[in-house]
Amino acid sequence: MNNFLKRTLTAGAFVAVLLSCTFYNQFTFSILFLLITVLGLWEFYTLSEKGQNKPQKIWGTVVGASIFISNAMVCFENADYRLLIINIPLLFSVFIVELYTKAANPFRNIAFTLLGILYVAIPFSLLNYLVTFAGSFNYEILFGFFFILWSNDSGAYLAGSAFGKRKLFARVSPGKSWEGSIGGALASYIVAFIISDWYTSISIIDWMVIAAILVVIGTLGDLVESLYKRSKNVKDSGSLLPGHGGILDRFDSLILATPFVFTYLYLHKLF
Repeated sequence: MNNFLKRTLTAGAFVAVLLSCTFYNQFTFSILFLLITVLGLWEFYTLSEKGQNKPQKIWGTVVGASIFISNAMVCFENADYRLLIINIPLLFSVFIVELYTKAANPFRNIAFTLLGILYVAIPFSLLNYLVTFAGSFNYEILFGFFFILWSNDSGAYLAGSAFGKRKLFARVSPGKSWEGSIGGALASYIVAFIISDWYTSISIIDWMVIAAILVVIGTLGDLVESLYKRSKNVKDSGSLLPGHGGILDRFDSLILATPFVFTYLYLHKLF
């Protein structure tokens, strides 16, 4: 099977699973993104082991899963918000667990363990608040999130391939160009404008602001993950998705953009 066909089949299956599980109900959404959180954490910790680091892979993944599950239960009104308090001792238990590992670089291991939780588990956990922003489970905001991100990636790739000359951030990702970024931004705004007619749980202004956040922060998220891979001297974060790499490769833009979109929507709602 050639690489193009492999990439196409993987992308089709990936999108189908992602959209169908998000669309169907809160249970399928939670199960899918819990699995993605666990796989993403394991992938991050596996990469972290390059360079004589020994993060707490199992315990860090357990803590990250707890953060996702507790937030999902609160958002879907299966538990009181005070359940989230359980995550505080779990996070600090990382320090205690390291006492028993007899590692040469204990605080480096602690740092990578907590970094995985911060970088992977917390952003995915915040998705629970996006699908319940309207007061009950609603896929519209997350679908819009996906469509804008994907249009940004596609627009950037097409414009960059056709017109790319000026490097955006050559030190980290030589393939990205300013022309590609502009093309991605235009595609994102067009898609945001179109979906504002379909998904009316938030206003067209909100969609345009979200598009701006996703264009800027999503691109930076891609660069951050590229920087991490470059520091570990690897091309892909994993091999779970044939032709596309790993979980972190597919969700790098979403991971960094989600906290910013979450903050915008809930501050906007508050004021």
